[in-house]
Amino acid sequence: MSFNYLCKVRIAFLVMLLGLTAPNALAQTITVKGVVTDATYNEPVIGATVVLVEDTSKGMLTSLDGEFTLTGVPKNGTIRVSYVGYKTIEVPINGQTTLNIVIQEDNELLDEVVVTALGIKRSEKALSYNVQELKGEALNKLADANFVNNLNGKVAGVTINSSSAGMGSASKVVMRGTKSIDGNNNALYVIDGVPIFSTTTKQGSGQFDSNGSTEGAADINPNDIESISVLTGASAAALYGSAAANGAILITTKKGASGKPRVTFSTNNDWGVPMWLPEFQYRYGSDGRQTSWGSPIGNQCDGYYRIEDFLQTAFNTNNSVSVSGGSDRNQTYLSVSTTNSWGLVPNNRYERYNFTARNTSSLLEDRLSIDLSTSYIIQKHNNMVNQGEYMNPLASAYLMPRGEHTDNVKNFEQFDADRNIYVQNWRYGAGEYTLQNPFWVAYRNLRHSKRERYMLSATVAYDLMKWNEAEKWNIQGRVRSDVTNGLATDSRYATTEKINVESAKNGYYGEEKSTDRQTYADVLSTFNKSFELGSQRLNINATLGASIQDTRFESSTVRGPLRDAGAANLFNTFNIDQNHEKSVAFPEGWIEQTQSIFGSLELGLNSYLFLTVTGRNDWASQLANSPHKSFFYPSVGLSGVITDMLSADTKTKISPVLGYLQVRASFSSVASPFQRGLTTPTLVKDFKTKGYSDLTHFPVGELYPERTDSYEVGFSSKWFSNRFTLDMTYYLTDTKNQTFFVTVPAGSGYSGMYLQTGMVRNQGIELAAGLHLGNNDGWAFNSNLTLGYNHNEIKELAENYTNPITKEKESKEFLEIGALGIKYVLQKGGTLGDIYTEQDFSRDSRGDIILNADGSLGIRGLDAKERVKLGTVLPKVNAGWSNEISYKGLAVGATLTGRFGGVVVSMTQAALDNYGVSERTAAARDRGYVQDGNIFMNPERFYTTVGSKRMAQYYTYDATNIRIQEAHIAYNLPRKWFNDAVGVHLSLFGRNLAFLYNKAPFDPEAVSSTGNYSQGLDYFMMPTQTSFGFNVKVDF
Repeated sequence: MSFNYLCKVRIAFLVMLLGLTAPNALAQTITVKGVVTDATYNEPVIGATVVLVEDTSKGMLTSLDGEFTLTGVPKNGTIRVSYVGYKTIEVPINGQTTLNIVIQEDNELLDEVVVTALGIKRSEKALSYNVQELKGEALNKLADANFVNNLNGKVAGVTINSSSAGMGSASKVVMRGTKSIDGNNNALYVIDGVPIFSTTTKQGSGQFDSNGSTEGAADINPNDIESISVLTGASAAALYGSAAANGAILITTKKGASGKPRVTFSTNNDWGVPMWLPEFQYRYGSDGRQTSWGSPIGNQCDGYYRIEDFLQTAFNTNNSVSVSGGSDRNQTYLSVSTTNSWGLVPNNRYERYNFTARNTSSLLEDRLSIDLSTSYIIQKHNNMVNQGEYMNPLASAYLMPRGEHTDNVKNFEQFDADRNIYVQNWRYGAGEYTLQNPFWVAYRNLRHSKRERYMLSATVAYDLMKWNEAEKWNIQGRVRSDVTNGLATDSRYATTEKINVESAKNGYYGEEKSTDRQTYADVLSTFNKSFELGSQRLNINATLGASIQDTRFESSTVRGPLRDAGAANLFNTFNIDQNHEKSVAFPEGWIEQTQSIFGSLELGLNSYLFLTVTGRNDWASQLANSPHKSFFYPSVGLSGVITDMLSADTKTKISPVLGYLQVRASFSSVASPFQRGLTTPTLVKDFKTKGYSDLTHFPVGELYPERTDSYEVGFSSKWFSNRFTLDMTYYLTDTKNQTFFVTVPAGSGYSGMYLQTGMVRNQGIELAAGLHLGNNDGWAFNSNLTLGYNHNEIKELAENYTNPITKEKESKEFLEIGALGIKYVLQKGGTLGDIYTEQDFSRDSRGDIILNADGSLGIRGLDAKERVKLGTVLPKVNAGWSNEISYKGLAVGATLTGRFGGVVVSMTQAALDNYGVSERTAAARDRGYVQDGNIFMNPERFYTTVGSKRMAQYYTYDATNIRIQEAHIAYNLPRKWFNDAVGVHLSLFGRNLAFLYNKAPFDPEAVSSTGNYSQGLDYFMMPTQTSFGFNVKVDF
């Protein structure tokens, strides 16, 4: 038998064997589909690598929906999933054709990058200051028309007070304490690296004005937000110079993603009821009077008025559609969003319509990038009310005489045949609180506003040199134009309370047209390169740039009573009585401009030790004609990753306990210019002469910006294989050169003068702790605690300054700022929120109230030495605790927030007591007396006295409160239900669900305006809403 013959037999045998086994082998391969999701956010992971371990040629990147499909893989094979910054995992197939894989972040591998000032992306471990970042998904779980409110409880060191004006209104955001006596204390907003000066419309304040207000930041569509970085300290925001002394909120918006077009539709719908109302009484009537100090009503019938007959269920709906897609070098993002809200008060509406388009292109082998975006926003609101008496329906809705019939109140107008118009149905008069029928106020005192906003921006960047994706030298230019046109009207019908229409018989009309223009442009060049220096590695990251910010405002206002000879309720400017002394017609306008140069240098040694210095010089128009034309703002910071400095053996030993430890320290000096017009000739409206008058303050000499020196030290750490994280920062800020107005003797010929003196210190601690548990089976538990403690103190006020009029040295012991029933008193050793009362009952030597012979109660005024401190409206601690547990597609979570320390004052409660409609006045009548010390008093005498005199010590409450801020339950429907073509996310949510602790008769966290001296004071503020709703999000 030949050798060739044997070879042929062997080959034939092998061929036959392969033929027999091939069908069996083919039978063992299957097609595996699935989705890769992120364990923290339960969102699809785009671009994750999915490969077969046994044959790495079989693999792919996940799609925009996190999907993958592998064909021809063995039933008993293993799939490996990897993604930058995440733990690589291997999953046995075990014959399954569908695998939903959850991957977790590996913080040991991930050199996290965050967005910082000017939109510059920096390694988180290189930062020498505290930056807190939130993803857009976390914000949109509970959509709010103003995205800022969704930050509450999620960021340490930030105090967020929602406006009492309701949906879409301006929120007050203060970081690391109130710093300025008379200047702005609110944070700066930045969109995609470009600052926007979030102008706030006119805000009602004091006893009478009730205008609610909105702001530029409230125009942003929350669904367009990719992420938010919060820079709480001045060091973090130093590159923004004078604009960011109070910290900054950096908003990064969504871009298009490469791949097939992805459409996302979401709808949020929620219903709201008052979270907290005063305790009313309905068992004592009015006996036909305006006040309810009458006899008991007895068995109440259903027809008697109650507050629930006026307030309605609020409703808010937000609907959004976005489309994202494109090629590797050209991506587009389009979105349309509508927001429509109906408030608790009848005829209170808010509408917003957002249209956004963005295109990002890469050219010249990806060295040139062009980013173009445009937004068009229409915003309307009707009868946005925040507080006060005039044209605020809550005043009469609360104080309605008890025993009045609901039907009579709802029939708020009746036809007057003699005048051929409908007139107000209200028989009680204005009384002490300018009362009208509340439904008349809602439907016949109409304040409407419409704003149209156009935003255009362009960014062009070119890589001059590119060594790799991380190391490059580029130059970038940006420009943004932001224009808002507004029209606000004020229509008050005939027979409105005469003080509100200047006693005119035909009504009142006002109209304001305004244009707000903001233009920003900058150019900056960034160099990022690493160099080998022997055994050391040095990284240099340098930025140099220049910018110009130009802000212009102009308006034209006409308002006044309608002509007696004209038509009633015909609301136009022609029908205004121009000869009436209260009629006004005037233009208004101003221009501010800041030109700047800036630079930063970051030196990194071996990726564990970083030194950062920045500098910025501003030429601000407010400094025109001042001896100082510009000012320089520096910052310096040092950061070190201790765990990366250790030897490999030591790091390995401690890593199961301590995986990451970074320490940091920084200093910065930034400033805010003083108000415009102090050093330049300014004309002021004179309504009496209907002309202009010159400013009457003493001519200003040398002025300096209000400068804030900020110091901070802190650390970031990760423990127990990143299951526990702990960040802590201590800060101290000194704000100097406080600019404020003081009066001077009348004989000087001036109304007053401006001083620059004093210093306010804020020091405190920011803490953020997180617990993150989970496994590869798809379940996870995340708990995050944030806490911010702040101590505010006036270290210097106005000591030993030179009076420019007398040329003598003087000192002011205190400054006074009046408010309703209280006074803010600023003095050395106190805070910027200290409030006092300057009246009390006449008391005997034992401290008991002295009753007059007729049973009345005597009131005496208190001078500066006797006045009583009620407390401070500033909180000591703000805290938030968020928890979420998830299993595969199901997630349940809740957030608690708390404010500890401080006081609030309710002059609403004083009015309720005065008119006898509060529950405690009824309880006192049931009891037959009111006791104060050893004195027993008639309830009506006592409550009408303390209420009408607004004796604040009887209406001051502990502001400490703890609430269930939000809760949600969400579920991602399995994509296989829809043939893997559609993703559906469903959620139920609630906001402001309940107080766990609150002693005040209103929400202590609500404010009527963003001004410095409105916090903690309630005067017929709109109640905070408890809302319940659902969200549906569909993407395909």
